[in-house]
Amino acid sequence: MSKYREETDTLGKVRIPQTAWWGPQTERSRQNFVAGPMMPLAVIRALLTIKQCAAIVNARQKKLPLAKKTAIVVAVSQLLELSDADLRQHFPLRVYQTGSGTQTNMNVNEVICYLSNHQSHPVALQPNDDVNQSQSSNDTFPTAMNIAALQALPPLLERLTELIKTFQRLENKYRQTVKIGRTHLQDATPMTFGQEVSGWRTIVEQDLEALRQTMPALQQVPIGGTAVGTGLNTPPAFTAEIVSELQKQTGLPLQTMNQFGGLTSHTALVTVHGAVSALASDLMKIANDIRFLASGPRAGYGELRIPANEPGSSIMPGKVNPTQAEAMTMAATRVMGNQTTMTVANSQGNFELNVYKPVLIATFLESVNLISELLPNFTTKLVAGITVNQERMTQLVDRSLMTVTALAPHIGYHQAARLAQQALDEDQDLRTVVLASGLVSSAEFDRWVDPMKMTNSQS
Repeated sequence: MSKYREETDTLGKVRIPQTAWWGPQTERSRQNFVAGPMMPLAVIRALLTIKQCAAIVNARQKKLPLAKKTAIVVAVSQLLELSDADLRQHFPLRVYQTGSGTQTNMNVNEVICYLSNHQSHPVALQPNDDVNQSQSSNDTFPTAMNIAALQALPPLLERLTELIKTFQRLENKYRQTVKIGRTHLQDATPMTFGQEVSGWRTIVEQDLEALRQTMPALQQVPIGGTAVGTGLNTPPAFTAEIVSELQKQTGLPLQTMNQFGGLTSHTALVTVHGAVSALASDLMKIANDIRFLASGPRAGYGELRIPANEPGSSIMPGKVNPTQAEAMTMAATRVMGNQTTMTVANSQGNFELNVYKPVLIATFLESVNLISELLPNFTTKLVAGITVNQERMTQLVDRSLMTVTALAPHIGYHQAARLAQQALDEDQDLRTVVLASGLVSSAEFDRWVDPMKMTNSQS
């Protein structure tokens, strides 16, 4: 038995692996584009759903025979039930292909046809005339992009919420634990560790809110615009009806939009990714704060202790590294770099069509999934396990010169600065130098230079 079968498209004959579910256009793309990652399955599943909804609407509009509608609906249902591993076998195309995603759109059309043609009661479907009826890659692919993006975001929001809750628990636990603050990498005035954590919590809350505020723009989809946004070759009311059908199938509050804008630009996707990039930058800041404060255990800041999740060195026994922080910061660099890819790709709306669609959605999904998948372990295996080194924190507060700030209202800024400099030059503690100056009594120093009071922390 031959390992190949021969099929024909508008360019001629194509030899296809005998067991493949795809057709000639997929095979041409498979041979012509061999580099880079595979098209995300989230996009494939979204396209399959679009095909199913289009068939339902086309049949309702008397544009598609009922038997063909049923065949498409059944084939799509079977495909959507497949595991990711099984589904991937039938969708072998790369991200780096045509910029409209046409070949992936045709891959979906051809697989649906193959499956229908090989059922126990086959219905002969044609990929362009039947499965792609009332559609163009130019409107199906960007619609699939937004659906895939919207479906990828909820896990990220849930995991950010859990991180915020973990910060809140840490904040409450250490609300009265005094430590030295730092600005410009130099000693500053005292604060509590709970206050420091509250800063981390707040910026993540802001990132979560930014995502919630920007996500609704993705609900607008350009399906029905066909080739350039005019809706050529669609029946009356097709756009409104397919958007309504997509709402039912996906559970998403999808909306119609100006289809000319939806084909030529993907600003909503870039904007939401901007919120993801901002989140990545904040997670990098937080991860770095944690690993620097936990540095040591003897020759670093040493204010925090973090979980020992695995041995840290192949040569140094007993070494433990802040690996969860390192993983998150590496991911953050990827996401922030991805924002540049998104911004440049979105700028390439050449007249009526943006031709960087596959890289836009693949990059978006990479960023969202990367942060989302890292967050659970970052939360449970790093943040939740943080404890303080109270002795080290107290030692650093006691040795700090910046507590002199509390004396400035009483002896003046310049006198306070002079005493702090003197203590530094003589390697003395601040209390000794201040009392020797005769400017402040022992009782006054103890009353004014109270690290806890200086934090303005509510008991």
